[in-house]
This record gives sequence, C-alpha cells and structure tokens, in this order.
Amino acid sequence: MKATRIVELVIQDDNQELAIDAISLVHSPAIESDFVYFGKEKSNLTLAKVDEEKRMLISPALIPNKNIVRYDANTDSEYYVWFSKETVRKASELYLKHNNHHKATYEHQDRVSGVLTIESWIKEGDMDKSKLYGFDLPNGTWFVKMKIDNEELWQDIKSKKIKGLSIEGYFTDKFEAMQKRKPTDLEILSALNEIIKENKKQDKKQDKKQTKKQNQINK
Repeated sequence: MKATRIVELVIQDDNQELAIDAISLVHSPAIESDFVYFGKEKSNLTLAKVDEEKRMLISPALIPNKNIVRYDANTDSEYYVWFSKETVRKASELYLKHNNHHKATYEHQDRVSGVLTIESWIKEGDMDKSKLYGFDLPNGTWFVKMKIDNEELWQDIKSKKIKGLSIEGYFTDKFEAMQKRKPTDLEILSALNEIIKENKKQDKKQDKKQTKKQNQINK
C-alpha cells in the first residue's frame, strides 16, 4: 500500500494541554530511531563518563521534517505526517510546562511507573551532546534522557524488545485547522484594508484610462 497524502501536523492553541500527554516505550518507534541505553555492562556504554549504576536511556522524541507513515482506517489507506521545527520545539516546551515528564506508557496502552524524563533538549548545532551518544540527526530534533527504575522495562530495553520512543498527544492537520479556524478581528480588518487598497488601485487605473481616452477625443 503506497502512501500518497502528506500532512503537516500542528498544535492548536486551544488544545495545548493535550499536545504531549506522555511518552511511550515501544517495539517499533514511528520515527525509526532506536535509543541508546546505559547500564552496568560496559559493552552497552557509549559515553565512558556515564554513571554505570544509573539506568538511563537517551532517545529522539520528535524529528522535524521527517515523513512518518500513518494508516487511515476510514479510507483504508496510508499517508505521511510530519512536524516542523517550530512544532517540535513547542511540543517539547508544553511537555514540561504541563508536568508530563513523569508520564509514560508501554506500547501506547498501559501506563507504567518507574519511568522519568530527567533531561529534555532541542538540538541546535553540530556541537550538540546528542552526537556523544551516537546520534546524527538534524537540528531541531527533540531529545530526552529517561531514568528507568522499572525492572521489567529495563530488561526489555536491554534485550532490545523495546527499541525506541513514541509520543502520545493531540495534533491536528494544519490545512484543516486553517479552514476551521475563525479569523480574528485584526485579520478581518487587515483583509478589508487590502480589499479597499486594491479597489483604490483599480479606480485610479480606470481614471487614468478615462483621462487618456478623453484627451485623445479632444485632440
């Protein structure tokens, strides 16, 4: 089945609380990027200075401008969605603003305990610390570092049964949002001014034509 439609997803102003409700640990991350994890086993360490007694994982939560395949059951078809850098940054900020750093699920179903986001950052340049963890992702990528105290989940991470993260939240189709959004008074006023300006231009052009035509007759 070939995906043909591409949709930009955005956060609506009246649904900011629902933007990122939780982060889910999953078998197959939608953004196709596995996380790096750290434990007592030295073979698992990418960064030597990481405390080996602390169980942590680092992963991208959202990658900007990356097409992600989605399935629409209503039309029985696949399509792509993507997020702009601005939306990725906004989502990361709202995630912390609404105190969702302690919320996590397993495969987007069961809420799990013992999972806490202890760091969250946006990659802003080539010197970003995500490179120390082996990631080579574009600027604007949202990264998180999570502490895993849940023994069962940690074992699944080590055995690579769980391979990455997937966000949970409410986003909307940018085009549909623009179609449904009620214009503000300022936008209406601005549109009216543009119409008035355009009408004045047309009137001036018409006056010039009439004057030119009259001058030709008088000659």
